[in-house]
Amino acid sequence: MHTRPRFPRLRRALAVLAATTVASLGTLMATASPAAAFAPKTPPLSTPWTSQVSTSNPLPEYPRPQMVRPDWQSLNGIWQFAGSGNIDNPPLNQNLGEEVLVPYPIESALSGIMRHENFMYYRRTFTVPAGWAGRHVQLNFGAVDWQSKVWVNGSLMGTHEGGYDKFSYDVTSALRTGSNEVVVGVWDPTDGQDIPVGKQRTARGGIWYTPSSGIWQTVWLEPVNAARITRLDTTPNVGAGALDLVVQGAGIGGQGVTAQVLTGGIVVGTANGSVGAALRIPVPNAHLWTPDDPFLYDLRVTLTGTGGGDAVAGYFGMRSLGKAMLGGVLRPTLNGKFVYQLGTLDQGFWPDGIYTAPTDAALRFDLEQQKAMGFNMVRKHIKVESDRWFYWADRLGLMVWQDMPALASGREPSQAGRTRYERELREMIDEHKGITSIVQWVPFNEGWGEYDAGRIAEEVKSWDPTRLVNHNSGSNCCDSDPDPGNGDVIDDHQYVGPGISRTPSATRIAVNGEYGGLGLRVSGHEWPTSGKFAYEWLADSNALTSRYVQITSNLVSLINSRGLSGSVYTEPTDVEEELNGFYTYDRQVQKMDFARVREVNLRVLGAASGTTLPVNKLASLRVTTPGYTDRYLRHRDGAARTDVIGTASATVDRQDATFWVRPGLSDAACYSFESRNYPGRYLRHRNYRVYSETDTGGSFAADATFCTRTGLSGGGTSLEASNMPGYFLRHRSEEVWMDQDTGGSFTDDATWAVSTPLWRSGADLPVGQRRSFRVTTPGYDNRYLRHYDGLARTDVISASSSATDRADATFTVRAGLADGSCYTFESVNYPGQYLRHSGYRLQKASNDGSAVFQQDATFCAQPGLNGGAGNVSMESFNYPGYHWRHYAEAVYIASNGGGNTWDNPGSYAADTTWNNAAPLG
Repeated sequence: MHTRPRFPRLRRALAVLAATTVASLGTLMATASPAAAFAPKTPPLSTPWTSQVSTSNPLPEYPRPQMVRPDWQSLNGIWQFAGSGNIDNPPLNQNLGEEVLVPYPIESALSGIMRHENFMYYRRTFTVPAGWAGRHVQLNFGAVDWQSKVWVNGSLMGTHEGGYDKFSYDVTSALRTGSNEVVVGVWDPTDGQDIPVGKQRTARGGIWYTPSSGIWQTVWLEPVNAARITRLDTTPNVGAGALDLVVQGAGIGGQGVTAQVLTGGIVVGTANGSVGAALRIPVPNAHLWTPDDPFLYDLRVTLTGTGGGDAVAGYFGMRSLGKAMLGGVLRPTLNGKFVYQLGTLDQGFWPDGIYTAPTDAALRFDLEQQKAMGFNMVRKHIKVESDRWFYWADRLGLMVWQDMPALASGREPSQAGRTRYERELREMIDEHKGITSIVQWVPFNEGWGEYDAGRIAEEVKSWDPTRLVNHNSGSNCCDSDPDPGNGDVIDDHQYVGPGISRTPSATRIAVNGEYGGLGLRVSGHEWPTSGKFAYEWLADSNALTSRYVQITSNLVSLINSRGLSGSVYTEPTDVEEELNGFYTYDRQVQKMDFARVREVNLRVLGAASGTTLPVNKLASLRVTTPGYTDRYLRHRDGAARTDVIGTASATVDRQDATFWVRPGLSDAACYSFESRNYPGRYLRHRNYRVYSETDTGGSFAADATFCTRTGLSGGGTSLEASNMPGYFLRHRSEEVWMDQDTGGSFTDDATWAVSTPLWRSGADLPVGQRRSFRVTTPGYDNRYLRHYDGLARTDVISASSSATDRADATFTVRAGLADGSCYTFESVNYPGQYLRHSGYRLQKASNDGSAVFQQDATFCAQPGLNGGAGNVSMESFNYPGYHWRHYAEAVYIASNGGGNTWDNPGSYAADTTWNNAAPLG
């Protein structure tokens, strides 16, 4: 991660501008009360930055990092304020009764108002610096929610609608010498009208939050020439080794454009052209932007010729976006490679500033923490942030899914609402085309305010063909015909999840756009209202972390077996009543062990990139060559080959294509593959062919060790021989060889999907026979598992015990209800009732036929964690890593070192190892 900007000119300009702003603001407060007379209100929760907010110069940073000018003047600070019944009669030359701190929305404590108004007025005065004489003066607004009218010295500058886009007025003609008055009228009906509103609600609560009305982003002045640059539309063109640029302008009368790309202060490419025309600036040997290496170039653009001279500084990253069939699965690509998009559902709310972060450091903090936890993506959820937020995402290296703020849910949008929505959608896209980190547009979420989703997706694609379009995250309204006209993404939401109900198609990638929502209450750090919400509650930080690790680990199998390409966890911080964050809402308490969060996140990314495999776990190796993706590597008759095998195939075939992934026999940083059904036999290469053999000494260990490489085809895993560099495991005419790159289909043939095992149990139990399960923990090995009074427990039972007790501790082994390679255990004395877990307790219950019951009642037998012949450990099918464990006579599903009392590591291996005993009854 870079700790300094990659654009020194911009850095120097910002430093100068910050100092200039502080020095000049004292002249801008002619009619507002002194700063000392004003104090923000106390928020329900205070963040570490609440007390750092300046009342004279809040948010002093230059607000537009992609188009910087050296001269500017912030108008942030204390304004006069009044609620109103309309915005048609501005209070010109009148003092208003209250004060408000701009740019914090009026519902926020930092604003000093802390209430909602449908109609309101802001007023202040300012003085234009003498050094700006002879130039035009631009009045800029970052964002005002929702409709605004602006008067300068009594002249109406214009009316703007839209709560998330920036707008400007040339106020030169209205200015006068000395003090000038600006009045801003705002109407914000929030969800009372059909306007893009995101999660704001006047009747807030649950998943709906406090509104953010009025001015909520920076207001500033800057001097410009009559001919001026208004926007830089940048598009990196990696294939051409260039930056494609369109310079937008106003007041243009024949001026030309010179654009330069710089790095480290050195010009590396220059192009000349016209305003509004396409320019292509060479970027030789481009240093590409990735989340792991978020390199940014500087950009300098100047208007030339008579009346020219306007100059702006900006930045951009070189990267390409797309989708490609990799390993037989459609994947999103970054710079031509599959990069799994692991993100969070970032709502962008603050307890002190609501929509507006208290300081720029706070804005950066949220993104830095997500990056530090191992995420490489953030979904900005139905809100559009300030340009400074995107600057930090670009600089820190976080890909962004950008949602469009939704119309209010639960009602059919009016024609006026649709017109407003589409206008603001177009503005959002046009204003953010140059943001490097944005990789996906999301027009709709879960059908909220949704209409014509297929048409809207096509519109978005026509406005910006460079990015993927996710037309309706979590709803996918129009999927009776799942591909044409519905964008690039199939997006399922699953709570707690993760999971997807559909796999990628020929034209659409598959993502899990929301999962998680794990909750933990932290006294003293909760929003002071009732109705706390989470999708699943955990007892403490350890339990919360363990559950996060458990569910997030499941992404690995979804990536390999279901073609999952991205996932979004809910969420970075608590938000009002929602208590499912990594942080409390005030950003004061870390609710999880971030080291463990980072470890599992990096494990998921490593598995997706093909560089890490699950050690001491079962896996199968699937062919990725298009047209052969239903084939798996197996060691039939000793020689490895590929065959078509599926979940309906014979047991012997599924087991023959399942391997234990072990640390490499000759290099523990690499891997060896042990036969599931022939313990002690490993895949090894001999005379370039691959076999399954036992250790014959000599070079066997090296021959049986393979090092993972990111899939040569761009997805999956390639396995390079540890002792033959450049030779990869490859299928050829159904046989499996070690080959060098011979061209043709080699890269596909030498790329494998390390997928969910075709046979998920590592130990065998006799289906259809009765068995009992004896405790193996020393001192307790005369106890057996039974379902006493419904809840499972252990008791001392022997041949002399009553017939009822013996039957109660005896179960008929059935093929797993959710997967036939695992097992389900039917009660002997209550036929039709099965062991299942619920609330982590093992218990007896009737089969209700639901998918949840079938999964809860399915357990995969593995070799005993504590060893021993005839011993097994029973792993939960849907909670991988959780095993039957006896604890204080009760039986739970437990994870080693998890947060519950029954998860303590102590005697975990012994307590989760059971003797597969002869039936007691």
